[in-house]
Amino acid sequence: MDIGYTTDQLRAAAADAVRAPSLHNTQPWRLRLRDGGIEVLADPTRRLPATDPSGWGVRIACGAALFNLRVALAAAGAPARVRLRPDPAEPDLLARLVPDVPRRPTPAEQSLHAAIPRRFSNRLPFWPDPVPADARWRLAEAARAEQCWLELLIGVSAVTAFGEIARSAHRVLERDPAYRAERQRWLRQEPAPDGVPASAGGPQHEPQDVLPTRGFGGRDRAPGRDFEPEPLVGVLGSVGNTAVDQVVAGQALQRVLLTATDAGLSVSLLSQPIEVPTAREQLRLSLGRFGAPQMALRIGYGQPGRPTPRRAVDEVLTAPTAGAIAG
Repeated sequence: MDIGYTTDQLRAAAADAVRAPSLHNTQPWRLRLRDGGIEVLADPTRRLPATDPSGWGVRIACGAALFNLRVALAAAGAPARVRLRPDPAEPDLLARLVPDVPRRPTPAEQSLHAAIPRRFSNRLPFWPDPVPADARWRLAEAARAEQCWLELLIGVSAVTAFGEIARSAHRVLERDPAYRAERQRWLRQEPAPDGVPASAGGPQHEPQDVLPTRGFGGRDRAPGRDFEPEPLVGVLGSVGNTAVDQVVAGQALQRVLLTATDAGLSVSLLSQPIEVPTAREQLRLSLGRFGAPQMALRIGYGQPGRPTPRRAVDEVLTAPTAGAIAG
């Protein structure tokens, strides 16, 4: 019989879970303490109807939060057993974590945990320094460790082909007034616990850019100046595209992002070619990989920055009645 985690252990892990990335920084998760463990639930009130009609982005974000929970508990010497979609009667319940056999954390778990508060999406242009082969290998291994794959696009022709798909998807999305209005609603000009601060928006998109950007209120650039001539692009994919596959991909995404942070790399997410079904299929065919692309990433060395704000743990965490958690 499981003894259960203490409330303090789970609250500390929850504080790390909410540092996960999400579309427009909507933070579409809820956490629930139950039977000595902790559960991750989708928060449908924070889904983006125009940008994420299927809930794919919610499940990716919740998977990333789940990975942070796993790492935080393991780093505390209290690893978890995880069951995905444990109750068919409760579709918003995406994962349940209960105590596994206690053990000392591995150096890798400690490094990943230390990277959680330092990770952020860097929307500024990256420096021209190439990402070395050993760092690229670490990123691919991080995806593989979570039963996913990461295809790194090396060379001008590969990145240009991806850029054409991504820009086409971006144009499709931008033609939708509801999509544009939704993005504007999550742009923050004043301090807020969610959404994207205008200061973190990055420069505005220009027609000659290889890759599209969202345009979260960033600064204008001199006309004709390249944003970034030769970025390193990665495409993260999973074996299938069920709800469980998407939660798995969210965990893989967060392992990749924390591995990149630990290696001194900057990353920003490019989800436009995933949000448009025809573009997603084009991307899958162009890669020749089995499975479903789940996220694209821009990777490189960038200027220092800081994470965007997060909601307080008490806003997302539901505690049981007294005595329900052992310890």
